[in-house]
Amino acid sequence: MKDAWLCSSMAVVALSYCKPSLHPLRFHPHCGNLWKRENVQRRTRGASTVTAMFWRSDKSPQVREFDISLANYPLTGSDTSQEGQNVISLSVVSSISEITPSEWDACALDSSQPQSYNPFLMHGFLSSLEDTGCATRETGWMPLHIVAKDESGHVLGVSPLYLKSHSYGEFVFDHSWADAYRSFGGRYYPKLQSCVPFTPVTGPRILTRDTPLKDQVFDAIVSAMTQLAAKLQVSSLHITFPSGAEWNKLKEKGFSQRIGMQYHWKNRDYKNFDEFLMDMKQSKRKNIRQERKKIGTQNLKMRRLRGDEIKARHWDSFYDFYRNTTDNKWGTPYLTREFFHYMASKLGDGVLLVLAEENEEPVAGALNLIGGDTLFGRLWGCRPDSYYPSLHFEACYYQAIEAAIELNLKTVEAGAQGEHKIQRGYLPVKTYSCHYIIDEGFRQAIDEFLVRESNQVDYVIKVLHESGPFKETIE
Repeated sequence: MKDAWLCSSMAVVALSYCKPSLHPLRFHPHCGNLWKRENVQRRTRGASTVTAMFWRSDKSPQVREFDISLANYPLTGSDTSQEGQNVISLSVVSSISEITPSEWDACALDSSQPQSYNPFLMHGFLSSLEDTGCATRETGWMPLHIVAKDESGHVLGVSPLYLKSHSYGEFVFDHSWADAYRSFGGRYYPKLQSCVPFTPVTGPRILTRDTPLKDQVFDAIVSAMTQLAAKLQVSSLHITFPSGAEWNKLKEKGFSQRIGMQYHWKNRDYKNFDEFLMDMKQSKRKNIRQERKKIGTQNLKMRRLRGDEIKARHWDSFYDFYRNTTDNKWGTPYLTREFFHYMASKLGDGVLLVLAEENEEPVAGALNLIGGDTLFGRLWGCRPDSYYPSLHFEACYYQAIEAAIELNLKTVEAGAQGEHKIQRGYLPVKTYSCHYIIDEGFRQAIDEFLVRESNQVDYVIKVLHESGPFKETIE
């Protein structure tokens, strides 16, 4: 009876967490005088150096021009004299191709510990999105990457930044904010977004070289972002899935803080999959074994391919699987067929493709990228008009666990959402985002909403951990 009550309570809380109010301001009576229709800023057209295209509700294009020049950032302190620098030069580039891969990747690698290498932050991945038409002005992802240089022209820091005309492909949901903003006569779009497009993976967003000036470079890039937001007269600036350290630092700079939840698997120095199963409660262990047995009874063979083992025909098959998923779930694919080929050629052995084959023909697949200490599960799909019981769990979760054990990786990140992952060994963890809202009244209303939402997320994580799939002796 207790378990039934607990499950019921979890469902209610999870439902509340997953479906926040469409209009958070309705629950803010004390903010009524702060955020009124007449107080929402209506934007005027500014200077012109970059042209962007946005889409109104009737889908007709609206072309606007913006000024994206940035002021230099003055350096202070003793480190500046030692480095012989007085200012940091800040600029915006409309394509990552304007920065060499070596310069961008040096910033990305210095911003992460070697064991925390994040493939999504590398030039190869981000350029693949731009070069194959996925993250471009035409798709509502106009690149406006920030670049910080010293007086000798050396790149000290970068940040992936996009001017967006919608909220799709972000995995931190603010559609309700846009609805509320619009209902009071404001224009929520365009907005600025610092992130990896279509990728809910935590990692640094302000990428700096490891020099004595790195803290000031961080401040300079954040200052450039807020300066750009003011120049473009956007409603807001969002930094999604930053590191926890960045999340804390950005609070001091006026950003509102938001938390979310994902499900990750932790490697407790397992030697094999059976060792992992022995840490599970008996009922969960039995269920997983039964699910895995179904793969063989359906005459399916699982394969894990890396790098050059993945041929063009495999990517073509996987793209068809991906399109089947998007057609059924979202309607519009974010990624092109060319992206998969291009990305694989750039990342090499960092790509792991799990394939399920029937009579030596691929019928389903799951895409993973290999980081320094983490396996990142990203996309899944299967052949249209086919159904294979438990194959999704095998391809996405169990094969990923086996691969992580084999590669001695600490974590498997299985992507956004999905409470069904818990009973398969993936536990909830916090994710972070930061939001710089220009309108003061709207920002205060959002802040109050975020306090309530954060309390819900914290409670859900606590309850789910307490009722998790592992034995009580396992932390």
